[in-house]
Amino acid sequence: MPAAAPQITPQSAEALSALGGAVRQRRKALGISAVAAAEAAGISRPTLHRIEKGEPAVTMGATMQVLVVLGLALVVEPEDEPGTAATAPRPGWLPARVRIADYPWLRQLAWQVQGAQELTPREALGIYERNWRHVDAQALTTAEQDLIDALRLALGDAPGGAAVV
Repeated sequence: MPAAAPQITPQSAEALSALGGAVRQRRKALGISAVAAAEAAGISRPTLHRIEKGEPAVTMGATMQVLVVLGLALVVEPEDEPGTAATAPRPGWLPARVRIADYPWLRQLAWQVQGAQELTPREALGIYERNWRHVDAQALTTAEQDLIDALRLALGDAPGGAAVV
């Protein structure tokens, strides 16, 4: 009988569901039956089914066995690192600090900032708004556009600043 599922947050449930969906999608893309994948991973078919459903009570070891069998890699990155897969835009997302080096246009616009490697979100928004006329909006990376959108959503336009689009 499966272990009782631990209490998890909605974000954790969403992540497990996404992981399970990726496992199922990969298995189907490879044309591997659930029975064959489970046997190759050394687990039961119901356990594989629970992994694919994103159930939280499945052990990490069983999940990793399935990932290895299907040729998948689990990448763990901090959520607050700009430009990583973990920073997919989400409502209300706002970094605590903005690393200048992670955003090409911010790096160009913040040339006068001496010694600082990071800015507060308000400082970053101010730099974008004061210097927006110098930015080629079509050349913004997705991560940088997501940052600008998040800053504007959370902080709005700086007083007297130009609108950032």
